[in-house]
Amino acid sequence: MSIGNSPEDDRPSLEDDGPSIGRALQQARTDAGLTVDEVSTSTRVRVPIVQAIEQDDFSRCGGDVYARGHIRTLARVVGLDPDPLVARYDAEHGGRPSPTPAAPLFEAERIRPERRRPNWTAAMVAAIVAVIGFVGFTLFNGSDGADGTKQVAEGSTPEKTSPKPPPAKPVEPKPDASESAIAAVPQDKVTVKLTAVDDKSWISAKSANGKLLFDGLLLAGESKTFQDDERLDLILGNAGAIELFVNGKKIEDKFENGQVERLSYAKGDPEAG
Repeated sequence: MSIGNSPEDDRPSLEDDGPSIGRALQQARTDAGLTVDEVSTSTRVRVPIVQAIEQDDFSRCGGDVYARGHIRTLARVVGLDPDPLVARYDAEHGGRPSPTPAAPLFEAERIRPERRRPNWTAAMVAAIVAVIGFVGFTLFNGSDGADGTKQVAEGSTPEKTSPKPPPAKPVEPKPDASESAIAAVPQDKVTVKLTAVDDKSWISAKSANGKLLFDGLLLAGESKTFQDDERLDLILGNAGAIELFVNGKKIEDKFENGQVERLSYAKGDPEAG
């Protein structure tokens, strides 16, 4: 649903003595001829949250980051400049917190060959077998077949024969981590994994036929994986907090905290198309 913005001159003024954030958004929505349901459908912000924000109640937003994101999203839809509204929110609620360093990237999805621990039992058995074989071979070569006496020439010592070590097994090259990760997911499906790294995020996931697979909050440290035969449509409420893998490949796009992203992915390499 595409809604045109009103001209700059028609936007409500947001001076210090002007209407509150909620009142300004409600007035702009009314002027644009939109209902709360229409705004909710366009922004994917749920109806109770839209109604609460218009009453200047931000407790339903789930925190300052989400409140700023919702204010920006609603302001754009009803034709307001979001920056003055966000600045007023910061002034009324203690200001924007200082940025925290992003968590280091990690390769949770890269599938690596598992390192096997040394099998000391097998090594010990192999050593015992080698010693027994060596002793038996030496006794067999140094004894007479009839009376079992050793046939050794005077003044000479029997030659000791050591068993030849087995030929070294060639080491197979390890597959590339990214190729292994892609090969590990089904090639005939689209697979998406979302992980909230250092903050919570509201996410929504739909299949190609429009079926809602998930709509809710993903807390820090939690992950969700979705699959479909054709396509997955995603909405990330706090995109900067999400680490995203598509078809076994990490998406390197840099999203900002509080940023709302709408994404769609199909089968194959997500960066190829």
